[in-house]
Amino acid sequence: MKEIAIIGSTASGKTGLSLEIAQKTNSIILSLDSLSVYKQIDIASAKPTKEERGDILHFGIDEIFPNENFDVIQFIDCYKKAKEYAKTNDKNLIIVGGTGFYLKALIDGLSTGIKENIKLDIPLDKAYELLYSLDKKYMSKIASNDKYRIEKAYSIYKQTKQTPSEYFELNPKEPITKDLKIFEILWDREKLRERIALRTNLMIKEGIIDEVIFLEKLYRRSPNCMSSIGIIETLEYLDGKLTKEQLEDKISLNTAKLAKRQNTFNKSQFQNKTSNIINNLNSDIIKYFSV
Repeated sequence: MKEIAIIGSTASGKTGLSLEIAQKTNSIILSLDSLSVYKQIDIASAKPTKEERGDILHFGIDEIFPNENFDVIQFIDCYKKAKEYAKTNDKNLIIVGGTGFYLKALIDGLSTGIKENIKLDIPLDKAYELLYSLDKKYMSKIASNDKYRIEKAYSIYKQTKQTPSEYFELNPKEPITKDLKIFEILWDREKLRERIALRTNLMIKEGIIDEVIFLEKLYRRSPNCMSSIGIIETLEYLDGKLTKEQLEDKISLNTAKLAKRQNTFNKSQFQNKTSNIINNLNSDIIKYFSV
């Protein structure tokens, strides 16, 4: 059994590439997408349709309802189930998606004893200043606006009364997967913006407005997923704050900003990877499977 990860920014073509490769390599797919895990969120998540998936088994898609919680620990459970299925059924495993910190957790592992998603009870800048004063060595590696990692460090401090450096020294991480081959799709920035605009236009035509109306009626606005890109802007439209044209423009703009953050994360966090334009990357992946 071989396992790979295909990463890249939103709208880079990861889903189509993964489906094509899976057909050629007898693979199953694990979605690395924090929005595709939700049932009933189909257009906003841009998840592959059942028709597109065909007979390729997917894990990490339609796992829970929008009013249920999902975190990196549950993602790792999905990974373990997918890998066990692949081993048992003589399949390969393709991990694909844009939620990079899930992949980072697979590679680095998790320290036990720390709850996930503990929110800050002080402003982000104050939390950073406090942690920096206590653990300069650890916090100097974290940007002052990196909310996810600051929250994680703050959670460690609040729950254990230890600095992150002290905690990780006493609780070393164990990688969950080893020697995972990572392939990254590269795009010219302007070309990617064009792809994002086209996909956003398609979302509008396919009925994202009706989808959000349906979701709000069932779950109101409190679930975390209701603040996702595509959904939050559509709620603004429904509130009369945006025209339909402004809605499309704002989703495109915020998606482009997300793509920039994803590219920055992938560049800084995954050093040992093969990066290429999508057509060449297809060939790179097929060569890897054929060895």
